[in-house]
Amino acid sequence: MTKDTDDALVVSSQSSIAAKTDQSADKQTPDKQKSETSKDIMVDIKGAVKKPAVYKVSSHARVNDVVALAGGLTDQADIKSINLAQKVTDEMTIYVASIGEDVTASEVKQAEQGEATTTDKVNINTADLAKLQTLRGVGAKRAQDIIDYREQNGPFKTPEDLGNVKGFGEKTIEKLKESITVD
Repeated sequence: MTKDTDDALVVSSQSSIAAKTDQSADKQTPDKQKSETSKDIMVDIKGAVKKPAVYKVSSHARVNDVVALAGGLTDQADIKSINLAQKVTDEMTIYVASIGEDVTASEVKQAEQGEATTTDKVNINTADLAKLQTLRGVGAKRAQDIIDYREQNGPFKTPEDLGNVKGFGEKTIEKLKESITVD
């Protein structure tokens, strides 16, 4: 981690991840530190935050940490539009809607910014937990399994690779093929 990232994580110490506590625990167990070393990932945060931008964070970070890096929420932020406890993923887009903003409008903004394709297919390599749950038959557990698989094994090369994730059989993949992409 760079010094800037360390400082930024300390700023977000109000979140569920207390950076200083994690660092001191890791110093006590060097073997544990090696096995839990996190890589840095890039996360894009937009909408009702004070400093929208792309931020470099630990792969163990949560949405709350990224919000803190972005200077916090604006007075117009609709806190119900995001899950602050959600783990972030590489290339993730976090969109914080404004109070009264139509969720459909935020989805249109994401599509304009390249988050979704014109065919409205869900990219299983970049979609966050909420977006994955929009797929038919995919709940929170299966969506998290997809995210965990791609974090451990890298991006999916074909939609059929979803069969490597526990709970996704041939019939399920056949039903999802028209709704997913790996672009």
